[in-house]
Amino acid sequence: FKEPHISLSLRAGKTHSLQDMFLCFYDSSFLNLCVHVCAVLCAQVSKVYRFKTEDQRWLLVREQMSETPLSFSLPKQLLSLLIQEHTNRIQEVKELSDLSPHWDGLRHDVITHCNHMIGCYQETLAELEKVPATSCFKSSTSKSDRHLQFVPTNLHSQRMEVTGPDSVWYDVITFGAPADHHQAFKHGGLKKLLNKHSNLRESCVSYSQEESSRAKELLVGMAQLQPLVFGLAEELLAISQEVLDTQKSDAFPSFVVHQAEQFVHVLKEELVKSALLEIHNQCIANSNTSHVHSNGLLCENCPANQEGQQEVGPHDTEYDEEEWDRVWANVGKSINCIIAMVDRLQEQEQHHQTVTSPEQQEEHLLPLVVTLRDCVREAVGKARVAMTFVVLQGAVSGTVAQGPPQIAQRRHAVFSQGLSAVVCGFMLKLYGGLEDPDFLRQLHTVGVLAQFESLLSTYGDEVGMLEDMEVSVADLNRVAFIITEAKTEQLEDLLPTLSGTWGSFIVEVPLPPEIFSSLPQELKDGPLIRVDPVLFNIGINQHQTGIQSLADLMSSLERSVESKKRKNVEVLWIAAMVCRKVNGVRLTSCKSAKDRTAMSVTLEQCALLREQHTLSQQHFSTALDCMRRCNPTGLPQCLAPKAPRRHLYPVAFLLVTSHLLVLWLILSLVILLAKYQ
Repeated sequence: FKEPHISLSLRAGKTHSLQDMFLCFYDSSFLNLCVHVCAVLCAQVSKVYRFKTEDQRWLLVREQMSETPLSFSLPKQLLSLLIQEHTNRIQEVKELSDLSPHWDGLRHDVITHCNHMIGCYQETLAELEKVPATSCFKSSTSKSDRHLQFVPTNLHSQRMEVTGPDSVWYDVITFGAPADHHQAFKHGGLKKLLNKHSNLRESCVSYSQEESSRAKELLVGMAQLQPLVFGLAEELLAISQEVLDTQKSDAFPSFVVHQAEQFVHVLKEELVKSALLEIHNQCIANSNTSHVHSNGLLCENCPANQEGQQEVGPHDTEYDEEEWDRVWANVGKSINCIIAMVDRLQEQEQHHQTVTSPEQQEEHLLPLVVTLRDCVREAVGKARVAMTFVVLQGAVSGTVAQGPPQIAQRRHAVFSQGLSAVVCGFMLKLYGGLEDPDFLRQLHTVGVLAQFESLLSTYGDEVGMLEDMEVSVADLNRVAFIITEAKTEQLEDLLPTLSGTWGSFIVEVPLPPEIFSSLPQELKDGPLIRVDPVLFNIGINQHQTGIQSLADLMSSLERSVESKKRKNVEVLWIAAMVCRKVNGVRLTSCKSAKDRTAMSVTLEQCALLREQHTLSQQHFSTALDCMRRCNPTGLPQCLAPKAPRRHLYPVAFLLVTSHLLVLWLILSLVILLAKYQ
């Protein structure tokens, strides 16, 4: 980063008045940011100050507040992925074979839920596509807009550069607490709503995406191998009608062995065994309950009458867990018996010990072939039921088990808001640490901390907002980053892209080729970089601490969290210090990221100047006042008429919302009229 142009009088430090200590302007043309930072930030507004240090030197400080195109680009990508995921889920449950009434009812529930979500998300995405590409910001006045649910409110990067021999940047991401203001909070937030429907989640078995994919592979494999094994059995009987010739009898057993081993390998799957046990457990637990599905069908909540699974009564509480092992082992034993019989008949024929007629050969082989068919049919039936259960339960747990579609949509929306903020913070942290080997090593070994500082109260609607935010932050734990090489250095090629499915999203962060080539090989290999989000919600004041070591910080943080002190704001300050010590991403929120957030950020910035850059204690309050003053005229504040302190407003208040600018103008007019009356 290049140092901005500064007047000669400022460089020389010829004057020492408050007017020289505070220089601000809103021209962002002097900011010569790297092209990769420009890809993340837009609509930059900057202010420059200089303050005295304890040793009477001048401290040059630059504030930069920026919007980000990620406010809209990531929500649109997320909506597209969710639409595709729900479309795929409909397809996979439709591909399941004929189901029992209860399971078919569950399938209908899943399809109805997914179709509703797809319709809503397609409408939302279409409305977002209408927003101009230059738009990077959702104001607080639009936080209840139905079509902007997925867009974070007032998302900004607040950056402070302290210029010296080595310029230092301090970043904080500010945005309105991730909450669904459109659905509002009459019935509480997500945490309360999810708890209300927890019985739905407890009634189904949750399977991972990998397990569901494996189940679908097994269903396909069984569908292909069962007719193949039956065909081989028929071919064997056809051969037995003839005198065994050497060429056929030599080639056939080896082919049988290969297909048999493949079939047995497919069936030897612990997932089948565990799913059969879960089916039995569900039948016992739900033997006396029923459910009305979305197709109007009333069914008992027991999947055990599915083809291939025996009916389980309310008193059949015992289940033989070794039964499946015997079932699939019997298939292998049956095939081995057939191969042994073919070998024996062939050996007798070759040594002319006996002359076996075709009728005798069929008499020896037919019982073995019939046994093989029965064993295969039983094994495939049970395995198909088990894998159908896994696929169906995976679909149910990701849809109807989460509650009504409105709750799922609320969860996706608040996750989207938090995701945009975290990705913006991560990218700025990455760009700022490209020359720090310790930070780069940290990325591929332990990941990155995302510390959310919430200033919400626990009264009224803000309780619901906090409940939304808590779930949003927790869901971010399943997001991972990966660093890739950008195709070009064009800004559109440097924007992050989102991939994956709900619960396992991956954010791809492209870097210009020249920068990517300088990364450690461990990062160039593309490891997943994990995010560890943590949320603190307390009030704020000007209490400070001088603790510096990370060990002391962690001990102090633990004591502060466990203390009974009401509104213990020390927790927020120590947590912020810990976050910076471990190269984490700092995020601050309140209801709309205006008043409380602005007060918190400016306080933190001045505290950093005092603790890290020896800002004079006697100028601490002056620096805080300077950062919290507003100046919509674009003139240096020192040239504007002085007003009483009660009429000064933080600059961030007016920069982030147009209606507050109007309010400021009205109040200013009232003050002027009162002054000249």
